Amino acid sequence: MSNRPRILIVGAAGQVGVELQRSFADYGEIICRDRDTVDLAVPDQVRTMVREAAPNIILNAAAYTAVDRAESEPDVAMAVNAQAPAILAEEALRTDALLVHYSTDYVFDGSKTSPWVETDKTNPLNVYGASKLAGEEAIQKVGGKFLIFRTSWVFGPHGQNYLLTMLRLGRERDSLNIVDDQIGAPTSSIELANATRSIVGGVLESQFGAIPNWAGLYHMTCSGSASWCGFSRAIFTHAQALLDGKMPAVNPIATSEYPTPAKRPQNSCLSNEKLEAHFAVHLAPWETALATALVRLTLPQRPA
Repeated sequence: MSNRPRILIVGAAGQVGVELQRSFADYGEIICRDRDTVDLAVPDQVRTMVREAAPNIILNAAAYTAVDRAESEPDVAMAVNAQAPAILAEEALRTDALLVHYSTDYVFDGSKTSPWVETDKTNPLNVYGASKLAGEEAIQKVGGKFLIFRTSWVFGPHGQNYLLTMLRLGRERDSLNIVDDQIGAPTSSIELANATRSIVGGVLESQFGAIPNWAGLYHMTCSGSASWCGFSRAIFTHAQALLDGKMPAVNPIATSEYPTPAKRPQNSCLSNEKLEAHFAVHLAPWETALATALVRLTLPQRPA
């Protein structure tokens, strides 16, 4: 693309949206929208948002992510996670824009012992997973220029996420009981944004050929895996500068000992082979990504 593209970032204030602003800062004109400026549960607001922005690229980092609350608010979860992406896809198709959308490991039931691939049968265990799956299916039904990236256990230096919650709890408590029988790949918002920037740049520069060669669904996670317990221990081990000198004990427990409204999959590990084969993109190991995020949190923040 010879001219600088107009890039609409939906969910710009969230953990992935903030990093997308950074990674695409030198690539085009960025238009930011978040829950303060648009209600994604209202279809007319979603259409108006896109038509006013007139983007060449739509990066949809917005989602209803309150997994447990979704069990009691299925209509809201479906509106934000399924209906809004469908509208984004329709608007992107109408103007030949590229839509990038993020989905989740929770579309699977966790019963498989090896990493999940894109062609595995989906079977979400909770409303959140079902709503995200519906969003994937809606985008694929519309077609056009789209990329869906399924990811997992997203954390980072901004927004609301597991890393920041653990740092807060680590300062407040002497010990924590953390589930040890759910396995996944902690994935940083920094790595997601960097990989997205690399792939989108290649797509728009025709490095990957015609649309049928690259449009579709891909898994995108950091490499390696951990349990929530193992992830928590790594956070506390490497974040001493952010914990006021505390080192809380982390006690492993079973999922059955920590009941929640929404069921979680036991195995959330996703295979990145398709992503790597198509785009030659490799995300960092989750431990490396964690170290990078912690450095960001340790460094003084620049004024906006």
